[in-house]
Amino acid sequence: MSKLLHERPRSFYETFERKSGDHGVTHYCPGCGHGNVHKYVAEAIDDLGIQDRVIFINPVGCSVFAYYYLDVGHIQAPHGRAPAVATAVKRARPDSIVICYQGDGDLAAIGGNEILQAATRGEDLTVIFINNALYGMTGGQLAPTSLLGQVTTTSPGGRKADQEGYPIRVCELLGVLDAPAHLERVALGDARHDLAARKAIRRAIQNQMEGKGFSLVEVLSPCPTGWKMQPPDAAGFVLETMTKTFPLGVVRQAQAVPGAAPRKGTGWRQEVPIDQVPRVLDLEPDDGPGRVMSVAGDWSADAIEPRFRSPRIKVAGFGGQGVLFLGALIAESGMHVGRGVSWLPSYGPEMRGGTAHCHVILSDGEVDSPLVSEATVLFAFNRPSLERFAGDVAEGGLVVYDSSLIKDPPAMPGKEIIAVPATSIADSLGASRVANLVALGAWLARTRVLPSAAVEASLRAHGMKQEAITLNMKALEAGMRERA
Repeated sequence: MSKLLHERPRSFYETFERKSGDHGVTHYCPGCGHGNVHKYVAEAIDDLGIQDRVIFINPVGCSVFAYYYLDVGHIQAPHGRAPAVATAVKRARPDSIVICYQGDGDLAAIGGNEILQAATRGEDLTVIFINNALYGMTGGQLAPTSLLGQVTTTSPGGRKADQEGYPIRVCELLGVLDAPAHLERVALGDARHDLAARKAIRRAIQNQMEGKGFSLVEVLSPCPTGWKMQPPDAAGFVLETMTKTFPLGVVRQAQAVPGAAPRKGTGWRQEVPIDQVPRVLDLEPDDGPGRVMSVAGDWSADAIEPRFRSPRIKVAGFGGQGVLFLGALIAESGMHVGRGVSWLPSYGPEMRGGTAHCHVILSDGEVDSPLVSEATVLFAFNRPSLERFAGDVAEGGLVVYDSSLIKDPPAMPGKEIIAVPATSIADSLGASRVANLVALGAWLARTRVLPSAAVEASLRAHGMKQEAITLNMKALEAGMRERA
């Protein structure tokens, strides 16, 4: 028996356990178009029988919350980067159905270049573009799609062409490219237009199933809260006002585009079984189990004191002190002895002389998140870093700091302190740049978390010259002796 129109799609969760509050209703504002579009996507997934193949790419904005509602695969992408992430997923998993779900602030502003590049390559993707003419989640700011004269929180006098420029028409912009297969603009606001949107979304997903290439559906969608309107008025605004700037219709008819990005089976990629990936990447035998045993020697993770066994580490200092390198070295050394590891660097203005830092985790199992919010170990190479991050160290955690540079450390009650004159020791070896290895040695002497051989193996894997490896290992050993 065919599914009744009022039935909940199977690919839509029965209850929304991932969101706070009432798990029986969505969190979207009354009159918001996201709920409609979620329903149309779920219906298409059910009718096309592709639930187990769909991977949704959720970026930043209201669109990120699709994972609350749709029972399919989900990957969250940084702001604007959904097309790049989707490209990687589709090329790695060509049999999947990859759907980018983006708002106008995400797609047309910070992600403008990403969508252009994916479209001009003709990537075999389905992009659903929610255009509500402002930044909906973050307070109703001006977006690239805001209308002339439209009042937003950042254009209180209304958008002016000589100040903020003209609205960007994404479908028309992409329409000048050769590769896109299908570009269409629809609207939400009444039953007739909603039905057209439903059909367009289904068509864009079918295009990907047929390997036709890049398809984008732009959905003019009401945002009553951002527009400060009642839902019926917002629906009227979409149909009566937005459509004058963004005319509805098909900009590029669905068709396979000659010369577009090569599709599966045309020789552009090599299918490799997952168990053969190490061989193809030339990771055997050096990166195999034998390597773990060769560097571990008589060292065993079981011998580590329980409170040191799975450290959550922050490493911080000035740019140029080898902070990020030390974090990566710890993570790579952990890999050599079979630990689950992660390394998350911080890139930002602090890299130019301020406080740079990174997060490192060593674990007996898989690491669920690389972010270290409560550290058990802190390496601090200057006072600003120590002041900034000492409060993030858990009760009983270790703080390793460079006492050559930090003469008057703040009080750190409840923490074990390892003060090591790392820079002075490194200077005595003829290179202040290896102070990071001195500090590492002091920590390893106290905890025995890693064998020295694993550190040396990691240095060699970086392709260092022998004299540099020798210098770094001398610094490591000097730090160990200092602590001993």
